[in-house]
Amino acid sequence: MKLNALHVFLASVVGCLAARPLPVGELRSGLLLQEEPSGDDVDPTTLYPAYNFSVPIDHFHNESRYEPHSNGTYNMRYWFDASFYKPGGPVLVLCSGEDDGEDRLPYLQKGILYQLSKATGGIGVVLEHRYYGGSWPVPDLSTENLRFLTTDQSLADTTYFAKNMAFPGLEAEDLTAKDTAWIAYGGSYAGAYVSFLRKLYPKTWWGAISSSGVTNAQWDYHEYLDPIAQYGPQPCVNLTKGLTNVMDNIIFNNQSYVAELKQLFNLQGLQYDDDFMSALSSGIFGWQSRNWDPSVNSLGFAHYCGNLSSTDIEYPAYKDREALAEQLITAGGYPEDAAAWAPNLLNWAAYVNYTQVQPVLRSGETVTEYFSVRNKTFYEQDDISQTWRSWPYQYCTQWGYLQVGSTVPKDQLPLISRTQTLEYASIICRDAFNLTTPAKTEEINKYGGFTISYPRLAQIGGETDPWRPTSPLADAYLNTSSTQSQPRILIEGAVHHWDENGLFPNETTATLPPAPVAEAQSQEAKFVMEWLDTYHAQSA
Repeated sequence: MKLNALHVFLASVVGCLAARPLPVGELRSGLLLQEEPSGDDVDPTTLYPAYNFSVPIDHFHNESRYEPHSNGTYNMRYWFDASFYKPGGPVLVLCSGEDDGEDRLPYLQKGILYQLSKATGGIGVVLEHRYYGGSWPVPDLSTENLRFLTTDQSLADTTYFAKNMAFPGLEAEDLTAKDTAWIAYGGSYAGAYVSFLRKLYPKTWWGAISSSGVTNAQWDYHEYLDPIAQYGPQPCVNLTKGLTNVMDNIIFNNQSYVAELKQLFNLQGLQYDDDFMSALSSGIFGWQSRNWDPSVNSLGFAHYCGNLSSTDIEYPAYKDREALAEQLITAGGYPEDAAAWAPNLLNWAAYVNYTQVQPVLRSGETVTEYFSVRNKTFYEQDDISQTWRSWPYQYCTQWGYLQVGSTVPKDQLPLISRTQTLEYASIICRDAFNLTTPAKTEEINKYGGFTISYPRLAQIGGETDPWRPTSPLADAYLNTSSTQSQPRILIEGAVHHWDENGLFPNETTATLPPAPVAEAQSQEAKFVMEWLDTYHAQSA
């Protein structure tokens, strides 16, 4: 399966929870990328204007970590749709998490927020997280000014919003949480976030739906790769493991072949072996960006596996390098597989060269400028335009989730190189924020971790999601019973918060949405309606 020269690997990191060491060029490019509406969709930003709501910068004046404290306020952005609202209906808040809130507007237009608002006669709201999109409490992103970027401060923002909000055009009605049922929804980081909302502020939040919620923070998250190894196409998985081990063996035990190995991928300009092996891993990380919704689905993983798994040398320019490939595989400890694996190694090298390296070179950057994670000059930039700083600061300080190969058990072959160490993955923590110790994950896990539970708190997850091992739906906890008060739904075949997406009626087909997704969304509407029945019964 030969792939045209598409720069597909960037799609796997835009708008997604990530804590793998992103090359500096990828961080820089992320500042320029903007998601465009797909097909004939109306741009939702033209349908839903952004509003600002003033909230305190500092909710916790008794905590020394936020010193010097602030008495100021900042504008937090939100969007809403009251077209389905009926008196007595709920306010349904989709917490946007670690992303620009505008990127969540399709869920208000046709996704889970649209569906629940329609089913309940509610108001749908997208609420932006501090330090993302257009919600900035500070004038720059210096490490000192990032001190107010904690999950606790943001949770307090969201609750302050629920207690004090008056929606434009509906000011005559008291729609605050005092007299109205407020229900939160979030996916991924935001999924864990809404779990905490429900548990910490139960008098404000009547219920919460956590989709793919990563409630158990951990510094070392090599388990991210386990679902990919288990559910991914096995020829691709096994070749990735085997050839990665070949290259690791060369790097760790046979350095005389490293130069030829890098040259094969056209990455001879990369000095550091960990940078080199990181660049090669982008294909396997594309698993998370798969989606049933054609408008947001990334084909990067399919293209990667299609190239890698082909038994033919797909690229004419690489046909004369078969002997070199066999020599490298032999040097990497697999002489008996050298002839069989040579086409696979060459296809991998060509795929990386044509889809990653060549676009970088054509842009005028060197491979070191783009693919290395070592660039103190870049990391020292902290003006307000350096929006890449927000999520790394959060995972460096509280959440962790470093996706590495070095700590995979020794009796297993990892899907990514063992050069991908915790030391390497945390370079950004040290160079951007001067943080030299692991994240304080206990600040997150004190809320319950894997076993977090609370009445009217739902846990939704994808069976094949690489984030499921750090959620309440991890394998060890799947036997926990599901009830209408505390629903637990594992969506067959799904990846990352697949229930969040939706289609317009004219886009729906016999297979879209897939039956497991449609059933999960139907169950969500059902249990939310039952939660509201309980609310109204208690309010009568």
